[in-house]
Amino acid sequence: MRPVLTAVLLLDALLLVPLWLRYGEPGTRWVALEALLVVAVLALLPARAASRRLAWSLTALVLLGVLVGLGDAATYQALGRSLNLYFDWPLLRSVFDLLAGSLGALLALLAIPAGMAALVLLVGWLGRALSALPGTARFGSTRWLAGGVAVASAALIVAQWQHARPLVVTRTPLVDTFGFQVRQLIDTHRARRAFAETLAEHPGEARPLPGLAGRDVLLVFVESYGVSALEQPRYAEVVGQRLRQMEPRLAGADLAAVSGTLAAPVRGGQSWLSHATVLSGLRIDNDLWYRLLLDSERPTLVDDFRATGHHTLAVMPGITRAWPEGEAYGFDALYPAKALGYEGPALNWVTMPDQYTLHRFQQALRPVDSPVFAQIALISSHAPWTPILPVLEDWQSVGDGRVFARWAGAGEAPETLWQDTRRVREHYARAVAYSLETSLEWITEHVADDGLVILLGDHQSAPLITGDAASDGVPVHVIAGDPALLAPFRARGFVPGLLPPQRDSHPGMDRLRDWLHEEFGS
Repeated sequence: MRPVLTAVLLLDALLLVPLWLRYGEPGTRWVALEALLVVAVLALLPARAASRRLAWSLTALVLLGVLVGLGDAATYQALGRSLNLYFDWPLLRSVFDLLAGSLGALLALLAIPAGMAALVLLVGWLGRALSALPGTARFGSTRWLAGGVAVASAALIVAQWQHARPLVVTRTPLVDTFGFQVRQLIDTHRARRAFAETLAEHPGEARPLPGLAGRDVLLVFVESYGVSALEQPRYAEVVGQRLRQMEPRLAGADLAAVSGTLAAPVRGGQSWLSHATVLSGLRIDNDLWYRLLLDSERPTLVDDFRATGHHTLAVMPGITRAWPEGEAYGFDALYPAKALGYEGPALNWVTMPDQYTLHRFQQALRPVDSPVFAQIALISSHAPWTPILPVLEDWQSVGDGRVFARWAGAGEAPETLWQDTRRVREHYARAVAYSLETSLEWITEHVADDGLVILLGDHQSAPLITGDAASDGVPVHVIAGDPALLAPFRARGFVPGLLPPQRDSHPGMDRLRDWLHEEFGS
């Protein structure tokens, strides 16, 4: 009986680990029915080579299910949603980039063989345990017991598959994982076809915005800036206070602000999907939809503003590799990290501070002979939120970024900071406050009173920061010197100042393009 108990306990623990990581409360989920079924069936088989081959095949199946389950748990912790095998494969590279930026390229590279070695050991351990089972239920009472367990566990699996749960403590992690992914694959494939047909049938045309002709329009995204930063007391005390402090600065520059909220299509990451949603006027909540959009002839705000007479550009300090997507959008000029001329130190994942990005845009990228439409994606409030820089009072001292060398290696190392959830959350609030203060300082100094700035979050942060029940809302601050530019937003529920109202639901980001056309279009 010892091989049987060992196999049951090992298999049960492996199958339930993804559930514990995803949902917590391991004490309430301690029996995986598939573990009982697999062990009982293998114990009933004769001790032959074919039985051992089946045991190794089941080992591979179990490990595949566990890996998918772990991927689902990790996706939820990072992005607040379930893993979708249909379109989540491209995220593997982004995960590596984040690890390399936070821990260093060497540690990130070492994590790959370490993970593979651990997987090989696990496969060997489980495979040997299961292949030792055939022939263990050879006698009458033992065979009756194994047969009864096999029949009972199979019946419970069928019952739970039909959404019944006779026993509260039992789960079917393997069946649920594979069943959920199969349903997702079918549903996502159907949705992909429908979305592609929509893009093909309604390509549309670029639509000018004469009400904004001759005016600079700046679309500035603040990384990980969600409504939780203003609604949860532990963050509002820092972030909200910083916004209140900046309101008099705006007024002193003859600028005014109205604030509201929009719903981002994603949480925790994939900022490019929020950018695409705003630009296109379509909800783009996964990489597949993103690629279909860029491969289509669907116009975006980039096309609309070019038709209005604007010079269009994208300032993307977080882009460190080739960015064909920017060319697909049709920006007149693209400025990824390498094109921004930064000579200072990288700050873990963050390639350059937001203050440098905005200073560089103002000094060298912004054309002087034509109005500009610019998408600027700030990144200082991206994880791991260390170090936190001060805003330099003398913007001219920013220069080529070497002034930031004094903060190279400053602050706690990410691997140390992230062992303490409370301190991670403190750093998150301070990082968002830094990005907002930097942005608003720059706006008061350099945005003309006839321009329009839309300063908004790209998405809520991960559940570790916001909690599981957080909404998908992000704050939006519309800033201008001309009251006529703000009036349409006030009519849609935006309120004066930099603190948006708290709401239970939020219009989608995809509405922003339509709003601009309804108010400033021809």
